[in-house]
Amino acid sequence: MSTSIITTLTLLGQKIMIYCGTPLFIAGMAGGLFLITVLLSLKTFRESSCAFYLTIMSIVNVGQLLTGLLSRLMISGFAIDWTETVLFYCKIRLFIANICAQTSLTCLCLAVVDQYLATCSRPQWQRWSNIKLARTLTICFIIFWVLIDIPYIVFFNQVYSPTTNKMTCMATNPIFSAYRIYFVAPVVLGFLPIFTSSTFGIMAYCNVQSLSYRTVPLVRRELDKQLTTIVLVQIPFLILSILPYTIMNILTSRQEWVSDKILWAYIQFGSTISLVLFYVYYSSPFYVCISASERFRRQFLFVIKRSFCLKIAPMNGPPTTQIAPEQ
Repeated sequence: MSTSIITTLTLLGQKIMIYCGTPLFIAGMAGGLFLITVLLSLKTFRESSCAFYLTIMSIVNVGQLLTGLLSRLMISGFAIDWTETVLFYCKIRLFIANICAQTSLTCLCLAVVDQYLATCSRPQWQRWSNIKLARTLTICFIIFWVLIDIPYIVFFNQVYSPTTNKMTCMATNPIFSAYRIYFVAPVVLGFLPIFTSSTFGIMAYCNVQSLSYRTVPLVRRELDKQLTTIVLVQIPFLILSILPYTIMNILTSRQEWVSDKILWAYIQFGSTISLVLFYVYYSSPFYVCISASERFRRQFLFVIKRSFCLKIAPMNGPPTTQIAPEQ
């Protein structure tokens, strides 16, 4: 009976990863590329510090899907685990995936903080919201995460497992393993970004409510409202995606439960579901922007139409003059 339950949960977890993860990967890759295109195509966004953070976030989200979710799909769907056969991939996969995940969460938090500063009533605080500072902070944080994650390259190795009779990619340093389990997963990738984004998100929302009563240029006010709406709607997705993954990481760290095979099978099944939800965060930003902002929908359609017209223009002669929508 227990063997049947364990087998069923294992197979069900694999099916969930394949049939939920595959469309999530495709939609996330397409959405990420669309979002990057829109943010880089319009001058309004290129000059905005908040939009700059969202652009970098979108780029590393694509990287996270390629290094994280794609590997999971290959393992679950085709039983292909490159970390078991290629030592370089064993060392580099989690190194890149962690840099992408940490940079993405950092950029979202910075975007929320930036919108709080941009919508603040104090001019001296508003000056901290600028594209030059955004670029500096982003470069500094990326360098910081790269340096912090170097131990992944050092301590991850292929180890022969007599249980499975094959090579397994795993951390060989117990101190580093404890650091990943008890600090990186629950704090850096969990509670810290949730707390930071939620706190500044609430304050930014309060600021936006009073924007109409201030003497702010109309274009700037509408852009601030749009970007604040976009980053604020990202926060519930962050919480719903990251929090279950954080909780399941804490549960899977309890090695004393491994002896109870049925309980451990349920925990592993819950871990698979939380992992799928975890990747929802990296796949959803474009669709959040489309759903949350009518202005962004118009901007997206304008960019797509403009790109299409530029492609067919050589065949049909010079393009006709077209008035751009509000950008």
